[in-house]
Amino acid sequence: MKKTSFLNYGCFSFPLIFFLLSLLVSISACKPKPLIISAIDPKIGIMGDIISIVGENFGADQDDSYITIAGQEPTTSSYLEWTDTFIRVRLPEFGQTGLVYVHKGDQKSNAVLFSNRLKIPEQAREVSADPGPRIDTITPAAASIGSLISIQGKGFGMGREEGSVRFSWAAEAESDKKITIEPFDTGFGYELWTSDTIRLRVPDGAISGALEIHTLYGNSAPVLFTVSEKPGTKVFSNKRSWTIAYSVNIQVQDSSNPNTLYLWMPQPAYSSSQPNVELLSSDTEPFVENYRGTTLFQIKDMAAQTNTSINVSYVVDVYTVETVIKPQSLKAQSASLPVSYTQSTPLIPVDAPEITELAATIIEKERNPYIKAKKIYEWIIANSAIQSRPLNNSVLDALERKQSDSYSASLLFCALSRSAGIPAIPVAGVLIDKNRIAAVHYWAEFWLDGFGWVPLDPALGAQAAPVSFSLRDDAALWYFGNIDNQRISFSRGQNRFSQMDPRGRIAAHKPDYALQDFWEEAIGGITSYSSLWSDITITGMYTQ
Repeated sequence: MKKTSFLNYGCFSFPLIFFLLSLLVSISACKPKPLIISAIDPKIGIMGDIISIVGENFGADQDDSYITIAGQEPTTSSYLEWTDTFIRVRLPEFGQTGLVYVHKGDQKSNAVLFSNRLKIPEQAREVSADPGPRIDTITPAAASIGSLISIQGKGFGMGREEGSVRFSWAAEAESDKKITIEPFDTGFGYELWTSDTIRLRVPDGAISGALEIHTLYGNSAPVLFTVSEKPGTKVFSNKRSWTIAYSVNIQVQDSSNPNTLYLWMPQPAYSSSQPNVELLSSDTEPFVENYRGTTLFQIKDMAAQTNTSINVSYVVDVYTVETVIKPQSLKAQSASLPVSYTQSTPLIPVDAPEITELAATIIEKERNPYIKAKKIYEWIIANSAIQSRPLNNSVLDALERKQSDSYSASLLFCALSRSAGIPAIPVAGVLIDKNRIAAVHYWAEFWLDGFGWVPLDPALGAQAAPVSFSLRDDAALWYFGNIDNQRISFSRGQNRFSQMDPRGRIAAHKPDYALQDFWEEAIGGITSYSSLWSDITITGMYTQ
């Protein structure tokens, strides 16, 4: 520290005083700045929601810092963003109410109260002349897919709760119907929701037209929003409505109380090609109805030699998606997507030398993201000998053996694309043949800024389809950028969950019709049990 910064005042003449003043200022400067939480959003939520914490002096990087909510610390993978003034994290399981703290070394922030929506009793709401939301301005008034916009107004509610922002969406031959789409990407949708401000990104599939806000207190009047010109077109057509059923059966051989079994049962995924997913029936009350694309069931104190089953059924609208891209009109890829769409994971080993070297060889000096993705797709269907039968091999195994299935081929596409700087996700679900038999199947999507998600299916592009599946003659060409309506997706990307209890014993099903790190967790006195998860059964199909 420079002495002149203290001596230029000229109001003291004693060296000792100058020394003491310098010492005090130095001590003050070395003292860590206090951690301050100025706001959290939402203030009420449930496990799996994303909470935003705004404040000061959190640190530019997380390092060893962490937060606690009602005494519970989220897992490392739950943190989505950490800056000096802003933290985004997925909520762990917590009790009725609790305090939120930010911890950094020996420091601890001020506390802010947070409540569990599932534990709050219903209260009579005040009746006002205008209880619903009102939109005043949207900034900017026109934006491209994936862009961040801010909505200002009143009556949005203190937290999102079950609120949503609905954008216009249209399918070919259904222009007379009012269909909407809302943000659906985990970690890439709503960023802020307060009583007068909503900050979110324009979702994939949105078109110019009416924008509305739906809340528990009512719906806003529609306001015109313009989706900026895209570098191509995306058409949704040929809707098929599938009704499906599936179940899990639990047999307990040996147990003692207390005990708990949690089951994460996948739901059909909400997306621009599956904009309507409706639960038809469930014979068991869920513990959490929608937790990151699954229904979480809790079964408590099961006795030895007992049998329990859970049965659910859904109706899912699925559209054929066809895209036409103008590569020369694409923008340079930005860093707007969360890191989870480009990072290396155990399933998608982006950093493996085999992947980085192969990606560089395939794309050569190409810079256009669409052309890079197409080169990778064409290399996979030409060189990885994709099989229609399941091999269940990993990405690196598939490269070494020069043989893959839909699972490893889709993961290989994602690994090579991410290595080439293209955000990509695997999609898990079922493929439905002409006999209405559903088989586990995988495909992928990659992101183009200003356009959205582009689908592809390397396995069908290589004609690696079940014998009774109706495959197109131009499969290799068509299944890059397009996808059929003879499938149902259950997960887009990998669903990662935190255990309900660190002592719980988890069970994983890999690969299956959803990509999630575990499906079951046994806690307490369950000594021995078995589970039987059924296949997806197609119970009906309706065409437009």
